Amino acid sequence: MAHAVWPRTPGRDWAGVVRDGPPDLIGQPVFGSGGDLGITRDGTHATHLVLPRDAVVPLPASMTLREASALGVPFVTAQEGLRRAGLPLPNEVVLVMGANGHVGQAAVQIAAMHGAIVFAVTRHHLLYPGHTCAPVRTLDADDDVAGAVRAATGGHGADIVYNTVGSPYFAAANQAMALGGRQILISTPEREVTFNIFAFYRGRHTFVGIDSLALDSRASAAVLRELVPGFASGQLKPFEVRDEALYGLDQAPTAYRAVLAGPGGRIVLRIT
Repeated sequence: MAHAVWPRTPGRDWAGVVRDGPPDLIGQPVFGSGGDLGITRDGTHATHLVLPRDAVVPLPASMTLREASALGVPFVTAQEGLRRAGLPLPNEVVLVMGANGHVGQAAVQIAAMHGAIVFAVTRHHLLYPGHTCAPVRTLDADDDVAGAVRAATGGHGADIVYNTVGSPYFAAANQAMALGGRQILISTPEREVTFNIFAFYRGRHTFVGIDSLALDSRASAAVLRELVPGFASGQLKPFEVRDEALYGLDQAPTAYRAVLAGPGGRIVLRIT
């Protein structure tokens, strides 16, 4: 990332216990994230972290520190995209492309929580792998995704397409969009795509671009606070962090190699 200045302590997501600060927070478990952490300032892969008060989020009783430490970027990205596009209304159709990834799973969870009709696109004919509080229909990326969504919705299509992959799914996403549909984009392997301007304005479509790096620790905390009631109620669930995915801080190089060897589950550095 071009704006990262080295040397730098990396790490964006975190969870821990307040050791110094406002008296009412000392001893309290908290968590958070931030696009500034590990990029423009030292980050979370350390024994201690100093943050503004409004950059910390109280930990719901339903969640462990381990779980909270590994949910920040995916859930912040998913929620910010849906918020910017307009949170789905009950029975609106939401198509999540790349639903096997962690941002995709978070988007599926949030859309289901709001009562949307959710379609999840995965690869290799795998079922949607994450939690959901309502039924989710899985589609395979190699099939006619747009055709399947339109067939299942009486020709209506998707009111929201959360495209977590970008260019490989861009054409299918456009074809799947309903009149007035919104497409959210967060990443892409190719920077240029073919774009039908006529279909765009005749379809009254909206494209929403999300860059989670632009959300600093304060802004990320505000997004996470919006999701806390969902976690507290069980409608949202953090990602599983297995025992073998926990590494001591002195094992950080090994942990980083495990990330690079991905794809895989969440990997966490444990200080104590």
